[in-house]
Amino acid sequence: MSDTADMTWFKGNTHTHTLESDGDSPPEEVAAWYKQNGYDFLVLSDHNVLTDPATLSHIVDESFLLIPGEEVTSSFEGSSVHINGININTLVIPQRADTLVGTIQKNVDAIREVEGAPHINHPNFQWSFGAEELAQVENNRLLEIYNGHPAVHNDGGGEALGLEAVWDYLLTRGQRIYGIAVDDAHIFQTIDRDHSNPGRGWVTVRARALDALEIVTNLEEGLFYASTGVDLDDVRVSDRRLEVHIRQRGSFKYVTKFIGAGGKLLAESGDNPAVFELRGPELYVRAVVYDSGGWRAWVQPVFVVTN
Repeated sequence: MSDTADMTWFKGNTHTHTLESDGDSPPEEVAAWYKQNGYDFLVLSDHNVLTDPATLSHIVDESFLLIPGEEVTSSFEGSSVHINGININTLVIPQRADTLVGTIQKNVDAIREVEGAPHINHPNFQWSFGAEELAQVENNRLLEIYNGHPAVHNDGGGEALGLEAVWDYLLTRGQRIYGIAVDDAHIFQTIDRDHSNPGRGWVTVRARALDALEIVTNLEEGLFYASTGVDLDDVRVSDRRLEVHIRQRGSFKYVTKFIGAGGKLLAESGDNPAVFELRGPELYVRAVVYDSGGWRAWVQPVFVVTN
């Protein structure tokens, strides 16, 4: 297990938009919103546009970091293929191939080629692709399991799986992939449930410093949790034990569900901390914390090694 004893939690968002693509506010105002609302880092991810953080250097300081990014936006026969590249060193040109899976893969590869980390965005947006396609994609470690845009169908519909079920499908097939939450904000001037507003989903990453490379590296190592409103004080993992320490907020009550292969419910706890004993033979164990207001936090999977 990773040594996290001297690490700090940093809150951030890896998917948001500005007037540089289809948002309603300039980059300076968008970055300022996140800084003023307690975020430690932000990726401005406009469609096929890379905003140089140096142009917003007056906003960046020791408490707030801008990580360069882009929503690499492509398509295949009507299916939207949107993949964020974070901590990229140059603009990534959208790629296309002869198949849907090939198109996804080529964009993942293009992001890797410029030393960035890809994360695959909202598969259920326009019902573009699902678990079977994602299972064929290589060299990707991050998948949106919650996106705050009202048109992305996080919970699935009809025969289409919800994003948590897609995540379990991939994990059960042996992929080491981690689930992120984002707000995918476009609208900052009007706050309404039908608009894609900021503050709906985020990640909180464990790192030794507020440094772009370390933040992104630790995202790809699963050293974070994702949230829509539940805060955690700590996640402790040993060879035999997973502990989830929940930050108490007001009079809220909490339930933690521990999930294993195939999306199977392994245990449920109302305790704080919530504890799961890693006895095996679980392939992996992840946790979801629900509060009494309907908010959630997702703890990344622990991959169980048995002798």
